Amino acid sequence: MKVLIADDNTIVREGLAALLQGRGHEVVAAVGDGDAALAALAALGTATVDVVVMDIRMPPTHTDEGVRAAVRLKAARPDVGVLLFSQYAEVRWARTLLDVATVGVGYLLKDRVAEVATFIESLQQVAAGNVVLDPEVAAALVQAPRPLHDRLERLTARETDVLRLMAEGRSNTAIAETLFLSGGTVEKHVTAVFGKLGLEAAPSDHRRVLAVLRFLAA
Repeated sequence: MKVLIADDNTIVREGLAALLQGRGHEVVAAVGDGDAALAALAALGTATVDVVVMDIRMPPTHTDEGVRAAVRLKAARPDVGVLLFSQYAEVRWARTLLDVATVGVGYLLKDRVAEVATFIESLQQVAAGNVVLDPEVAAALVQAPRPLHDRLERLTARETDVLRLMAEGRSNTAIAETLFLSGGTVEKHVTAVFGKLGLEAAPSDHRRVLAVLRFLAA
């Protein structure tokens, strides 16, 4: 296999490269972030790259840069396999990748590198166009809350109207005037929407924006 590695941890990056090269595979590039991975792939041009090992949390924010880079990579080069690599089993990351590609993708936890044969086999499966999910990731997907479209279907007609107007940028006051409701009633509908969409209050999240994004995504 010809492999491109993207991981901001130098020890992990070089360790993976040594492991793969020691087993007869070619590491065509080893870089520290998603943008560098996309640039390396573009620089290789028509040169064959079978699979990219992409860490999920990389600079600059160390949140989901790898996932976003993987989505861009699959859009540009659907023939190249992408194996997301992370310490964490996160349903949202797995779904993001599977939403844009159902062939040649995978999500493996970094602990699996200790099982060298399993890791190499997973890479080969992704390079061959198959989907590979770490057992913990697969279990998390099965146990995850109901899909978004199911959650939206749980909204009442009035709650759907409120969410639609929220998506149009209306304030609660404007929604109340449009639907001939009191401000308190609109507030209750908004709270119900948050609850049915699984949006719990958190200091780092703006639930109104998240609700609108989910409505638009569906």
